[in-house]
Amino acid sequence: MTDGAQSAENRGAARDRRGARAAADTPGPGAPDGDASESDAQRRRRRAQFLRELHEAKALRDRVQPRRVKAARMRQAMRMRTFRW
Repeated sequence: MTDGAQSAENRGAARDRRGARAAADTPGPGAPDGDASESDAQRRRRRAQFLRELHEAKALRDRVQPRRVKAARMRQAMRMRTFRW
């Protein structure tokens, strides 16, 4: 392995550790804090944002890995052809 690749790998590991530490510092949805009862509107807003980001990530994966998308489409077509009513 070259020195450049190793240092990039170490930087990535350090970044992951910082992200994990920052995530551990923030209280989760079930953690006791000052505002323990989160309103339904806030929960729905967070869920909607999560679903938007998930959809965007899946669309990006589909664009950058067209072979995977084609294979999935072919598997789905095969399942539909062999499905019995």
